[in-house]
Amino acid sequence: MGERNWTVVVPVKRLESAKSRLRGALGGVPHELLALALAEDTVGAVLACPPVRELLVVTDDPDATRVLGRLGARITPEPPESGLNPAFGRGAALVADGWVAALTADLPALRPVELAEALRAAETGPSGVRRFVADAPGTGTVLLTAPPGVPLDPRFGPRSAAAHAASGAVPLTPAWPTLRRDVDTPADLLAATTLGLGRHTAELTRRSAPAGADR
Repeated sequence: MGERNWTVVVPVKRLESAKSRLRGALGGVPHELLALALAEDTVGAVLACPPVRELLVVTDDPDATRVLGRLGARITPEPPESGLNPAFGRGAALVADGWVAALTADLPALRPVELAEALRAAETGPSGVRRFVADAPGTGTVLLTAPPGVPLDPRFGPRSAAAHAASGAVPLTPAWPTLRRDVDTPADLLAATTLGLGRHTAELTRRSAPAGADR
């Protein structure tokens, strides 16, 4: 306890195809800039989290590679198979020892203290057990953890919280509002704004308020 013993894996899709339901959420802001800003604020929070030893970003996007690598992430290319789960698997396979966490790249309000609390909670749970944190609606997953020597076995996708539970992973249930607030839609972005966005996403929302916000 108290050591930097976590590796966090964050996949980032090609920016032009990432977060498709957010397209047009900020009028006048190129979609690729918004997708990158979400990832930048997520990565920044992870790198500021005391238990994290290393951050692996799985991406083939050249802009994400350049920007997130400059922030301090280790970049590894996407595997031949497409999708979140193969990307998480690629990152986890590179971890020689220690705890592994799979985290989505769309958490622009994430506070390092909440992520640290979740990682520490995973460490103090039953030995040899994977743990996960559901998203704000409770159906998706924002964080999946695995102890040393236990396969990550990610099940991200529709109704992933139920899929992870069915696979034997145990939910972590504290509130952690900024950790649970992933952003898939303009309404999600507005909800994240009320929690306090990270610097990069906040800068874009200053140019153009999220759809549904009072102007």
